[in-house]
Amino acid sequence: MVAQTRLMQRLAIILGLVAFILLTGCDNVDKTQVVETMSGVSVKRTYDAQLIAMGEEVYLRHCQGCHGAKGEGAENWRQKGPDGRYPPPPLNGSGHTWHHPTAALIDVIKNGSPKGEGNMPAWGDKLSSDEIRAVIAWFQSQWPDPVYAAWYDMEHPSYER
Repeated sequence: MVAQTRLMQRLAIILGLVAFILLTGCDNVDKTQVVETMSGVSVKRTYDAQLIAMGEEVYLRHCQGCHGAKGEGAENWRQKGPDGRYPPPPLNGSGHTWHHPTAALIDVIKNGSPKGEGNMPAWGDKLSSDEIRAVIAWFQSQWPDPVYAAWYDMEHPSYER
């Protein structure tokens, strides 16, 4: 009887651990949800867990010092600083980043801010193309659905649908 009780306790512990691993491991899987854009098109918003994890790592290592730990940007990002340049904007969807197509985001990350506009350094010689795409995927994953939907409409004009 004692041996059977111990066996049942061990089995319960093992099942509990399996459940814990499965539940906590859910954040590491790709996720897809449907978002309706402003133009009425339903699109799949896919979250590639590995790409986003890589992007978060790149962001925390290279970007958070200027753009903030959660992509919140500088408080006064809309006003030119004493140097005549704009401070780092938010990347979390509350700023203007979503107004830019992917190609423009890649260009700014690789080559830095356009001359005289901001203090964004060029990262093209420090980050690979995969790291740049990953960091974009990470901050886009922070965008609320309506912001993502507006960006999607801009990125994919109606003639491409």
